Amino acid sequence: MDFNFKKIASDASGFFSRAKQLTEETFLKAEKTELDAHFENLLQRADKTEEHTKRLLSAMESYLQPNPTIRVEEVFYEKLELRKENRLNNLEQLAHAMKEAGNEFGAGTPYGSALLKTAQTEFKLGAGERDFINSCASNTLLPVRRFLEGDMKTIQRERKVLNTKRLDLDAAKSRLRKAKSVEAQNNLGSSFSTEQAEADLRVVQAEFDKQAEITKLLLEGIQTAHNNHLKCLRDFVESQMSFYAQAHQHMVDLQRELSGTVSFRCKSVTLPDNDCSFPKRRSSNAAVVRQSGTLYDPIFLEGLEARGILGCHSITSCFEPKTFAKEQLGDNCT
Repeated sequence: MDFNFKKIASDASGFFSRAKQLTEETFLKAEKTELDAHFENLLQRADKTEEHTKRLLSAMESYLQPNPTIRVEEVFYEKLELRKENRLNNLEQLAHAMKEAGNEFGAGTPYGSALLKTAQTEFKLGAGERDFINSCASNTLLPVRRFLEGDMKTIQRERKVLNTKRLDLDAAKSRLRKAKSVEAQNNLGSSFSTEQAEADLRVVQAEFDKQAEITKLLLEGIQTAHNNHLKCLRDFVESQMSFYAQAHQHMVDLQRELSGTVSFRCKSVTLPDNDCSFPKRRSSNAAVVRQSGTLYDPIFLEGLEARGILGCHSITSCFEPKTFAKEQLGDNCT
């Protein structure tokens, strides 16, 4: 009990001593122990690293999951270590809606068939997005979050301890100056109070130097954190590149399937990509059908219907493109 009382009294004395020193530094411009320039640069780099890392983490989380409600929910489940049900992402919801519509309109209709094909591609895009998010969460977000919650908090805690030791050091220096001033005024030699103040100063100076070394080592570790974050950034870019490359390929394949398919009188035909572009108008009153950037005259489509080609899987399976075009338009097609 006596030990605890002494410890409490010592802590209280140290607290008031530090509070007094801080007040004098703030309002009375008392002397303050300054850190060297290299140490100050390390402190500034740590502050900038923490600030920008938090902003980057927040921006990346918003990019991967734009819905703030879902982000809060994910944090809630993660903290409580609860298992959450997998929900469809936006692409998968779109694919599901397209699939239902395609089935409703019928796979035999041009529109229904196109919806079903697009739905399959959207499902692939949704699955790719899910894999991309999971990859970024484990390879990028998790290491960055661990740095902020681990190393960065340790650095800030040790900085607070260092500041406490610095206040103790400056308070001890102030007591020593006052003791020497009293001795000089009284024309006395070295007294017990001066010797005690010098002894206290040596103790707190050693504690300050030790804490400064510990904090400096932690601050120099910021460079290692930067190297780790660089690797995380490269992993993120690689995952993003892979996701968009796969998405682009899926869309190219889908466009290839959908391009050249036109509908005329509830029938469909797939036109070859190398078919010639027909004149915009064969007659002043003729309407024009646009498909994939190519203009087709309804008279031409009537010709397809008359020949029984409308509904074929591909014109190229019935006629050579140039031969067939010449049969329809004469020598105007080259």
